Amino acid sequence: MSVLCVGSLTAPGRGGLARSGIAMSLQTVLTSLTRGGLGSIWGRVTSLAASRRRCSNISGPTEIHIQRLEGENSGIATVLMNRPHARNSLGNVFVKQLEEAIEDLHQDKSLRVVLFKSQVKGVFSAGADLKERAEMSNTEVGHFVHKLRSLMSNIELLPMPTIAAIDGYALGGGLELALACDLRVAASSAKMGLIEVTRGLLPGAGGSQRLPRVVGIGMAKELIFTGRRIDGKQAMYIGLVNDTVAQNDLGDAAYQRALDLAKEILPQGPIALRMAKQAMNKGIEVDISSGMAIEEMCYAQVIPTRDRLEGMAAFKEKRLPHFTGE
Repeated sequence: MSVLCVGSLTAPGRGGLARSGIAMSLQTVLTSLTRGGLGSIWGRVTSLAASRRRCSNISGPTEIHIQRLEGENSGIATVLMNRPHARNSLGNVFVKQLEEAIEDLHQDKSLRVVLFKSQVKGVFSAGADLKERAEMSNTEVGHFVHKLRSLMSNIELLPMPTIAAIDGYALGGGLELALACDLRVAASSAKMGLIEVTRGLLPGAGGSQRLPRVVGIGMAKELIFTGRRIDGKQAMYIGLVNDTVAQNDLGDAAYQRALDLAKEILPQGPIALRMAKQAMNKGIEVDISSGMAIEEMCYAQVIPTRDRLEGMAAFKEKRLPHFTGE
C-alpha cells in the first residue's frame, strides 16, 4: 500500500465550489452536469503530482495521511487522521492538511471509494480546537469557521463514495466531518453529538443543515438543542449511521466494517457511482420533478461510456464485468 503525506502548504482555495443549497436553481445544476459535472471543475486545480511534491516541504507535524490500498483493494483510499495530543481536534494545521488531502483525492480518477479513519485510539475527532479558538479574535473565528464549512462541503463534493469509520468520539466538528461523508459506520461504543450549544455556540460547519437531512428535522432539533451524546447503537436506531459493530481489541472495528463496505462498492461501475452520487446529492435539494430532470441528465452521461457496454456484455456472457472508468 502507498501512503501520501500532506504538508502544511496550501493550494488555491475552493470555497467558491461549496453548494449554494436550496437556492441553487435547477438550470445551474443542469448546466454543471452538461459541462461534465464536478470533474471538469476540479480539472483546473493544481496537478496531483505537484501536490504530492509538497511532502518534501512539510513545516510542522504531519497530521493527515492518505493511504492508497493496493492489490485486490486498489481503488480504495483511506484518509488517516493523526493528531493524538489534541484528540484529532480541528486545528489550523489539521484543517490545512485535510484541505490538501481532499484536493489530491478529487484529482485522482483511479479512486473508487474513500474512507475516513482516525489513528488515535478511542476518538474519531473531538471537534473544534478550543485552545486555538481562544487565541482568535471574533473576526478570525468567523473566518476560520467559514473555512471549516467550505472544507466539509468539499468533502461532500468528492465525486466518489465516501465512508466515515467512527471508532470513538465524534463530537461537534468531528461529527460534522462524518456527516459530510456519504456513509457512516460506528462502533457500538462510539459517542457522537453536535454539542456546540453546551459551549454557547451552534453547529457552524454544516451540522445544522446535514443532520436534519439524515435523521429528520425533529430528531435533529432534539439532538442539537440538548447537545446530547449518543452511542453507536442509538445512532443506528435513528439512522445517523448505516451500521454499528461491537468494538474489537484493536479499536478499529468500525474501520474494518467500513472497509468491507468499500469492497462491496469497489467492483461497481465508477462512472455510474459518481453520477448516482451527483443525482442523489443534487436531487434531494429540489422538488421531485426537478430531481427527475437531474437524474435524466446524469443518466445521459453514462449512456456513451465503455463501462455501460461492458456491463451489458458481461450480463450477456454470464460473467463479472470489468469496469475501467471509461
